[in-house]
Amino acid sequence: MKSLVTYYSRSDITKKLAEDIANQLNCDIEEIKPKVDYHGKLGYARGIKDGRAGKIVELESLKYNPQDYDVVYVGGPVWAAKAANPVISYLKENEGKFNNVKFFITAGSKGFESSLEQMENTSMKPLKTLQLRAKEVKNEDYDLTSFLE
Repeated sequence: MKSLVTYYSRSDITKKLAEDIANQLNCDIEEIKPKVDYHGKLGYARGIKDGRAGKIVELESLKYNPQDYDVVYVGGPVWAAKAANPVISYLKENEGKFNNVKFFITAGSKGFESSLEQMENTSMKPLKTLQLRAKEVKNEDYDLTSFLE
């Protein structure tokens, strides 16, 4: 089965998880890059504001077409109890191009269910989901076996 891992990560937590997934699957990986800068303290505040507003942001060009893959793993962080805007923007930009999806999200403490629901409502019902707290990812305190099956 041909797989692609796509992710957005502001603080590199989700990036670490995405790279682990891609390494275990030995598949292509692509970072979702918004044209809006969400780095630093100002970027953090902008992300919270944009998250609450549900703003769709413009993304940098992508290398891989999700249509070319049997499964696309889509991941990102939770912002203000919602999926990060770049992730939702990616899902909207590629609407109708997914054969199957699996979603993975990271958060400091909460917002998992609402974020996954938002991602599903923007795209399609995922085959599986994975939700991890930032400290679990930092400490590599997780097992991907059932998520990758």
